[in-house]
Amino acid sequence: MKREDDQELWDLLGKTGQPTLSPFFARNVLREIRQERTWRSRLPRWFGPRQLIPATAVAVAIFATAISFQKPAATSPSENLPEGVAQLDAVDYEIVADLDDLLALEEDNLWADTDSSTL
Repeated sequence: MKREDDQELWDLLGKTGQPTLSPFFARNVLREIRQERTWRSRLPRWFGPRQLIPATAVAVAIFATAISFQKPAATSPSENLPEGVAQLDAVDYEIVADLDDLLALEEDNLWADTDSSTL
């Protein structure tokens, strides 16, 4: 931007007071840079008991939660049963329940068919 483009702005900027810098400004800046901590000086603080104990407790709690929500691996029913055991579908359960009732009735009828003279 040229001075001729906006004379009022340049006049206003010229009237502001310049901040005065300390003669030791460069020395102070370099001292602050040198005193800034590096990652090597910060690293031991992260492994102190004040930070390590809570972090370990949180890690153990997360691990225990993950283990408790784990489901066992699903296996097919035919793998665990011997050959002689029949596999039932969901539809067959109603039939099996009816057969159990019929067998119970048959066992009751066995005692009813005998001669009363033998008793």
